Amino acid sequence: MNDPFGAAIHDYFHHKSAPDLMVNTNYTEDENVPVSWFFRKQNEMPVIEKAALDLCRGKVLDIGAAAGCHSLELQARKIDVTAIERSMLAVQVMRQRGVNKVIHNDIFLHTKDKYDTLLLLMNGAGIGGTVSGLKMLFKHLKSLLNEKGQILIDSSDIKYLFEENDGSFWIDLNNTNYYGEMQYEVSYKKHNSKFDWLFIDFDKLKEVAIATGFSCRMVKQGPHFDYLAQLQPI
Repeated sequence: MNDPFGAAIHDYFHHKSAPDLMVNTNYTEDENVPVSWFFRKQNEMPVIEKAALDLCRGKVLDIGAAAGCHSLELQARKIDVTAIERSMLAVQVMRQRGVNKVIHNDIFLHTKDKYDTLLLLMNGAGIGGTVSGLKMLFKHLKSLLNEKGQILIDSSDIKYLFEENDGSFWIDLNNTNYYGEMQYEVSYKKHNSKFDWLFIDFDKLKEVAIATGFSCRMVKQGPHFDYLAQLQPI
């Protein structure tokens, strides 16, 4: 299976080291992502992730759990958490690391059970791929929520990537295609994957949330245009 994230996570867990993931996008080239980032402890997490973990309550679904760092921290807090991840290699690692409940599936295909908290971190909005895809994701997530449930989701406004020194922008931010809709290519050893990935500013996220039947509030802002939002069904 062509699975750069899973292969990197598997190697790092079993060998205590792994080459960086290589990321190219339609805006950037040759960015390195250390695999150790997927294994961070609570004290190494960004402020918005710490805030999200503090807000988790009830039955939690950790979506796109990767190596399970958030699930393990919630377990340590005696919170009932289930991790869901589409990479089988990452699922195997989570089970070996001690995550008690792990589902191998794509979140769009997961229809069983309901939850009080749906947790989407590490740019959780990216799972939508595009603005229209995020709308589809929110509609699906609504079906997985218990009454008075919540979605905790983070993202970043990447407008700063296009700003010139004089304050102008080298792309038209009002173009038909939303500027945060990116095309990603991730490589690790012989593994290579291409996919759509979304970075979305808070106002746009709120617009999508309201259109799909949620209230939306800013919970926490990070130091570099990143933020955590809380959505609740209206």
